[in-house]
Amino acid sequence: MKKTGLLNQPLSAVIAGMGHGDMLVIADCGLPIPAEVPRIDLALTAGVPGFLQTLAAIQQELQVEGAIIAREMPEKSRDLYQALLPLLGKVDIVQIEHERFKEMTKQAVAVVRTGECTSYANVILKSGVVF
Repeated sequence: MKKTGLLNQPLSAVIAGMGHGDMLVIADCGLPIPAEVPRIDLALTAGVPGFLQTLAAIQQELQVEGAIIAREMPEKSRDLYQALLPLLGKVDIVQIEHERFKEMTKQAVAVVRTGECTSYANVILKSGVVF
């Protein structure tokens, strides 16, 4: 049995296989997930696991060089957005229209579905390199 880090096997495998520039989506429970993109469904009940909790766990194993969020998040989900900023740290954050965000999910290596029920609680993480 794995001793530390992410215990979810599909999520751990996806992160281990990511290269520079690959994209991983962390999504609320309502984001439509394209049929052609692997879904890692962590949602248990409304709010469990939460978006921020899932992001924090993933960031322990994924080198992130950039993030993309919906332009609507800072206004429509202000508290979530304010909590997101320190988690992302100095990573460049690009804001795009929500419809464009949904289109971009088609390019992701996977979408991680959380139990989050907050509007626009979605982020695309761009993988960086550790050297």
